Amino acid sequence: MNIILLGPPGAGKGTQAKILVEERGMIQLSTGDMLREAKESDTEMGRRVAEVMARGELVTDEIVIGLIEEKLTGDNGGGLIFDGFPRTLAQADALGELLEKKGAALDAVIEMRVDDEALVARVSGRFTCGNCGAVYHDETRPTKVAGVCDVCGSHDLKRRADDNAESLKQRLMEYYKKTSPLLGYYYCKGNLTGVDGLSDIPVVAAQVKEVLDNL
Repeated sequence: MNIILLGPPGAGKGTQAKILVEERGMIQLSTGDMLREAKESDTEMGRRVAEVMARGELVTDEIVIGLIEEKLTGDNGGGLIFDGFPRTLAQADALGELLEKKGAALDAVIEMRVDDEALVARVSGRFTCGNCGAVYHDETRPTKVAGVCDVCGSHDLKRRADDNAESLKQRLMEYYKKTSPLLGYYYCKGNLTGVDGLSDIPVVAAQVKEVLDNL
């Protein structure tokens, strides 16, 4: 089973992907993680990635598709979760062609639907534990003891530099300009299903589970 999780920054794609990895044995293909892994490897593709990044240039769609193709040749466990790719219609076409070439299929595209203002409030109050990765929020999920992680007791609590209202609005603008056309693209292909990305994590996970169980 191969799926795409779509949604704006802060919608919870990474959290839901982690749940699917743990519960279904799926493999999360994060563009950023693949590029870092390739850069540190001594493969031909890895050297290409390192050269491009060393020049300060953007990695081409061709390279990203090449990295995904390498993953498709191995053991894909319970299936693949595409996280952060595709971002554009051209990338969506390229991914479709690659899957067809490999005799694979895209089973579902799950849109994490959100209200923008509620999303801004969610993200601007978010902070995480640098030690165990637990996620908190100033209003909806504060730590029991200020400055101390409930899970591991670490004092290493962090906020992303771009987790603020102004930065998020800029990131949302980029998402709507470049990525939101994919919603119509996958709707026309009959792949698109929506879930409420602002519900509690277990509720969203249950909605995602229902979508996949009905495939």
